[in-house]
Amino acid sequence: MQGSSLYTLPRVLQWFSGNIGFHHIHHLSPLIPNYRLPKAFREQPVFQRVDRLTLLSSLRSLRLRLYDEESRRLIGFRGA
Repeated sequence: MQGSSLYTLPRVLQWFSGNIGFHHIHHLSPLIPNYRLPKAFREQPVFQRVDRLTLLSSLRSLRLRLYDEESRRLIGFRGA
């Protein structure tokens, strides 16, 4: 689960995207259909040990383009 994230979207966007926010579960168990991914997430604590991204935080991350090896995080061109 290290390196995975949960993309928390409003319900309408979650439905339109086919539960893309739960994609980390699909990679662990591809036999779970996309409409069952939220239930699998709720029922299995191991699936919940991931970082969460929101719609707002994902929009903020659009400016991050470079990886700073010293700080071990993404930065924008201004930070470089």
